[in-house]
Amino acid sequence: MKTLLLLLLGLISCSCGGYHLGGAKPPSLAAVKTISVPMFKNGTLHPRAESLATSAVTDAIVQDGTYRIAAGSNADAVLEGKISTIEYSTLRSSRLDSLLAEELTNRVSIDWVLRDAKDPTKILGSGSNQGFSSFFVDSNLQTARQNALPDAFERAAQSLVSKLSSGY
Repeated sequence: MKTLLLLLLGLISCSCGGYHLGGAKPPSLAAVKTISVPMFKNGTLHPRAESLATSAVTDAIVQDGTYRIAAGSNADAVLEGKISTIEYSTLRSSRLDSLLAEELTNRVSIDWVLRDAKDPTKILGSGSNQGFSSFFVDSNLQTARQNALPDAFERAAQSLVSKLSSGY
């Protein structure tokens, strides 16, 4: 009975031998603990898109918890971003008029570069992430587009932070 209990205890303790607490950061980002996120650049004609994208990425980093947000002087890395495209397309049109859109989708694309804060010429990571959102067309199309944009930026930001924190 004692031998069986010791064998069972040994198996239980060995089953999680390879597990360790903490995230599974990419090897190139192992030393990075804090990230500074300056205001993104806007490569589109959409007003205030840079503030929406920067806020979405900052919120996604905080929610993920792998890295902390820090000021530029105290950070280990700096995340620079640029909104490259914001595109709209018809998802569903009216049954009676195929040119009259009832539901639209928007796609945003964020290009980013993660640089070492001490040596800005050293690039730790880079990429491009996209986010999608769909919305119904109402009487004020501009307001509908503006209200759907934060959701698309949140999806792109979650994809970006997933790339930073886990490598994919």
